[in-house]
Amino acid sequence: MKLNLVKASTGASWVRQGVRTFWRQPIALGGLFFIFISLMSVFAIVPRIGNVLAIVCIPAASLGLMQAASLANQGQFPMPGVLFSAFRAAPERRQQMLVLGILYAGAFVGVLGLSSLFDGGVFAQLYLFGGRITPELVNTPGFETAMWFCTLLYVPVSATFWHAPALVHWHGVPAFKSLFFSLMACFTNWRAFGVYLLTWTAISMGFSFSLIVVMSLFDLNALSGATLIPALLVLAAMFFTSSFFSYRDCFEPQVNEQA
Repeated sequence: MKLNLVKASTGASWVRQGVRTFWRQPIALGGLFFIFISLMSVFAIVPRIGNVLAIVCIPAASLGLMQAASLANQGQFPMPGVLFSAFRAAPERRQQMLVLGILYAGAFVGVLGLSSLFDGGVFAQLYLFGGRITPELVNTPGFETAMWFCTLLYVPVSATFWHAPALVHWHGVPAFKSLFFSLMACFTNWRAFGVYLLTWTAISMGFSFSLIVVMSLFDLNALSGATLIPALLVLAAMFFTSSFFSYRDCFEPQVNEQA
């Protein structure tokens, strides 16, 4: 396994490739992302531990979405079963993926726990156990601080786990080592990832603003919510599709990336 150093402009290329690949197989990739969201929602139904179980499954599910992007990039139609690629791997790799999921859940819950220092745990309870976001809740002392604290602290957590599922599944790297190599890849290529995140942020904000303006011009404000949410889900699906290309360029690909 070799870590590659890429140019800053490569970050924009990852976005372009993700968008292009998504529109090659929009039904398949959009459908897989919808299944992913649906499964997370099903887990959330389980009282108390449902959201935590969903978080544990995120590394394996993200690997499935990357696998689907790889297949779509090669002109193949990814079937729903590809979402469960991590669970069909060799036993030792399944075990390491489970360890990765537990570590991810621990890190995520840890970030939420630290946010309790600012609002007494209101934001953490809302995220883990659900509830309605009301003006009174948002105005709770420290709520916004806790939310922004989680957002900022999640950036290094995300970098640590960004490539880890792919390294475990395709390279056979143990869970703890995969975290180190993932963080090193993001740190070494921070310029490219900075461009990548800024490009996606600009696309999301620009699209949302444009849609709201169009809805206002044609007096369709009542439909803006019903239109905006599906559109943002499509953008999220394209974002997950593009994540495969960041992995592919940061590490030498394996011959078994279709497995």
